[in-house]
Order: sequence, then C-alpha cells, then structure tokens
Amino acid sequence: MRLTGKLIRWNTDKAFGFITPNGSGDTIFIHKTALKNRNRTPKINDIISFSVIQDNQGRYCADQATFAGEKSHKKQTKNISTFSIYLSLIFITLVAIAYLLDYLPQKILLVYLGVSLMTFLVYAFDKSKAQRGKWRTQESTLHLLALLGGWPGAALAQQLLRHKSKKKEFRVTFWFTVVINTATLVWLMTAHGRPFLSYFS
Repeated sequence: MRLTGKLIRWNTDKAFGFITPNGSGDTIFIHKTALKNRNRTPKINDIISFSVIQDNQGRYCADQATFAGEKSHKKQTKNISTFSIYLSLIFITLVAIAYLLDYLPQKILLVYLGVSLMTFLVYAFDKSKAQRGKWRTQESTLHLLALLGGWPGAALAQQLLRHKSKKKEFRVTFWFTVVINTATLVWLMTAHGRPFLSYFS
C-alpha cells in the first residue's frame, strides 16, 4: 500500500527531508536515494507518493517515492518469494495428509490453521500501523506466533503483504523458528515423540 504526503522540510546539502502523510500519522523521513527521479531537486510542498519501510536501525522511512504526476514503474510483485508461498502451502497440505492418514491428531492441523490465520492478521494489522506511524507489534511477538505454528501464515503475509520481508535480522530469526517448529513436528511423529501426541487427542 502506498501513501501520499507533502514535503515539509528538505536539507539540500544532506539530501534528506520529512514528509507529512495525508490524513494522519507522524512525519516520515525521506532520503534522496528513495526517489525514483533523482534528477529533480525536491522542494517544500512537493506532493510525493511513497511506501514505508524500516532501515537497518528499525527507523521508518520512505521508499520507492515518486513526485505527483510521475509513475512508479516498479511492480509490487517483483520481489515476491514464490518459494516462501509454495513452502507454506505444501507444509499445510502435508500436515492435512498426515491427519487423514492418522499420523497426526486433528487438533494439530487445527492449531496450524488457526495460528497461521491469526499470525497473518497480526502482520496485516502491524503493517497498517507502520503506514500510519502508530505503535508497532513487537518482533518477539511475531516470532513467538511463528514458533507456535503460525509460520506458514507469517511466510504468506511477508510476501503477499510485503511486510517484514527485507530486514535481514528478522528474516534470519524467522527461518530459525520455522526450523525449530518443523523439527519438533517431525519428532512428534517418531516413536519417541508419539506419546506426547496424546495431549492433542
């Protein structure tokens, strides 16, 4: 989702400034490198369309910015990872098959579906708050939901909503939760782990 706002401050020497989004929300930092047209010098009161991302320090800033009347040629789906999407869908399908073959109790399948849906909605809500400059959901909460079985929903949200899909530290921790959750599920299906499945019956 893109926002539109007015440039209220610009430092020509340091090539950065601040945008006030239309409607409500805090001012957003913008560097000249975020502009598609870097040949044009921004001026106060310029109307700019932009996306909001987090930099390496977790600060919110504008990205893929264009001046009013200009078009953004970058497609939203360009950087979508089909691997994450297919992996999530294949995993849920395999869990469903395992349930149908009596390898897993129904509650396990319902947990994955329910927590994944909840995680997807939390991601969507968090992105909405980021775009409005509001208080954010803690990353530890997102990772906990993924660890508890919501990682398929998280993976889908990261790609379909383009949220939390660029920050390297977050992505590394996320995939770590995927490995732990998947390994735990596999262990539960072994001879040593199956006794614990009775708690889900």
